[in-house]
Amino acid sequence: MSAVPIAPSPTRAAASVTAAARRARPVERAACAVGAALVVSGLFHLLVFAVAGGPWDGPVSWRKPFTFGVSFGLTLLAVAWVTSYLRIGARARTVLLGLFTADCVLEVAGITVQAWRHRPSHFDMETPADSAIAMSLAVGGALLVVVLGTFAVAAFRHRPDGPAGMPLALRAGFALLLVGLLSGAAMIARGVADTRTGHQEAAYHSTGDLKPLHGVSLHAVLVLPALAWLVSRTGWSRRRQERVVRSAAALYVIAAAAALGWGLATA
Repeated sequence: MSAVPIAPSPTRAAASVTAAARRARPVERAACAVGAALVVSGLFHLLVFAVAGGPWDGPVSWRKPFTFGVSFGLTLLAVAWVTSYLRIGARARTVLLGLFTADCVLEVAGITVQAWRHRPSHFDMETPADSAIAMSLAVGGALLVVVLGTFAVAAFRHRPDGPAGMPLALRAGFALLLVGLLSGAAMIARGVADTRTGHQEAAYHSTGDLKPLHGVSLHAVLVLPALAWLVSRTGWSRRRQERVVRSAAALYVIAAAAALGWGLATA
């Protein structure tokens, strides 16, 4: 009689997660702490919106520190976790993860400061302070592309470690993440071009068609690896795990394409 694979118990799974947390390097622990703080900051600004009111959309809104805080916090937590599966040098990963952590703080801080100043965070060049913040956000965005692009290259250059579906989840997640970053870069470039030609108001409305794609694709690097980890705890065969992750990756690509179509249709 063939042996039936037994799924790990919840207690054993929790113990493995705890052990992994204890083995985490200082830069990983710092990244996770900062990521959690950014999520809390975002949720705090949702409370501020509920109390203070104001518009939800537009260049000046409490929506921005809320969505950016939660989004950057979750992305930082995801990257700190998933890059542990990449075959990349420990020193290089420490430097890149440290840069990414600092950059996430810079981006969220700039947007949050402008929200409290009741000023637009992007494309606002009216005062020296506004210009400095807008340009720091643009430079920070470029650094995000470089750092995360380096991680993505590592994911495709060498097969990542991890359970059966994790290599595919990581490669698909990073590929979609790069789509999100490039769509964000395109929005910034378009807005800056409009601002420099004297059409600052148009800059705030010219990027709406890419926002849905940007938002959806950014979090594939968390969703797909998390799914791969979850199915690895089921005791399913490697083939079945890979099939589930492959199907999820295909569905995520369809969702990203639908988000792009929705943005183009409603912009």
